[in-house]
Amino acid sequence: MHTYIKHLDINEFQRELIQWYHKIKRDLPWRIDQDPYRILVSEIMLQQTQVVTVIPYFERFMALFPTTKALAVADEQTLLKAWEGLGYYSRVRNLQKSAQMVEEIGEFPTTYEGILNLKGVGPYTAGAVGSIAFSLPVPAVDGNVFRVISRLCCIFEDIAKPKTRKIFTAVVSEIISHEDPGAFNQGLMELGATICKPKSPRCGECPVKNYCQAYTQGIDDLLPVKSKKGKQTVSKLVVGIMQNQYGEFFVEKRLNQKLLANFYQFKSFPYQGEVEPKELLLSEVANLGYEVKQIEALGSFNHVFSHRIWEMESYLVNVVVDLTQSEFMQEEKSLWLKPELLNDYPLVVAHSKMWKIVKH
Repeated sequence: MHTYIKHLDINEFQRELIQWYHKIKRDLPWRIDQDPYRILVSEIMLQQTQVVTVIPYFERFMALFPTTKALAVADEQTLLKAWEGLGYYSRVRNLQKSAQMVEEIGEFPTTYEGILNLKGVGPYTAGAVGSIAFSLPVPAVDGNVFRVISRLCCIFEDIAKPKTRKIFTAVVSEIISHEDPGAFNQGLMELGATICKPKSPRCGECPVKNYCQAYTQGIDDLLPVKSKKGKQTVSKLVVGIMQNQYGEFFVEKRLNQKLLANFYQFKSFPYQGEVEPKELLLSEVANLGYEVKQIEALGSFNHVFSHRIWEMESYLVNVVVDLTQSEFMQEEKSLWLKPELLNDYPLVVAHSKMWKIVKH
């Protein structure tokens, strides 16, 4: 037995946690059955995204792609549009590759190793899908579980370090229920999401507080231990929402870029602090060969990614163009679109905030 769990009556802990979970579990659309595909989609969506945000996305996504076959053959524009606003777009590309792998195999893998082999699936997701869909007694250690277990067992190892996951995985492997591993794992997740919160945990309402070492010692505010990330890079950008004399708007596709690859955006230029963004934008638009008739400031917008921040000054720019002479008409990456058509294209969320102002 691992030294961290010597204080636990494992059978009683399992029983109380699972009973509590079945009593209070939220009515979520991916919990209507044990379909591994639905569970996989939900788990991928829930990475870095709150449940309340995911629910409508999940329902729309499943309506569009109800099976792995439907997802495997989806075209990229429809796929990205369905994910638009959720961020971390490599997730949906990997999800489609996973669906293609399932179709090649002929069935959804039923072992932990098989699920882990799917594209973009890590130990947590494989554990969640395996335990919920196939009742495999395998751990599913996410941020919520790190927090719950660190307090339950007084583990002061830094959870930001990869080696620490091995400790938590070993602990959960020893205490997981073999009769109902799916409910056990979801119980830990639910506990972390609703009761054992990062700040001001509701210890008085916790169904397993009598087993919690941090609660007993009054040190729940010291756990988990997590070192801070490095600072985010700041990029200053000026964005021009160009509208021509026909009422069309200019967008371009982000080709050959790791961040938001193949999404569409309005014309955007980096600028330094000493350069006036409006003057830079007018100069760049003129370089494109367009005559500017009017320019109107839309305001400042910030968009925060995990590793960088876009600080954007935005403008609506009315221009006169000769579409018969425009090189952009011949390029896949650049388009003039009527407002109603623009809604069919996956637009980067950072720019969609500006678009909402323009169309209203």
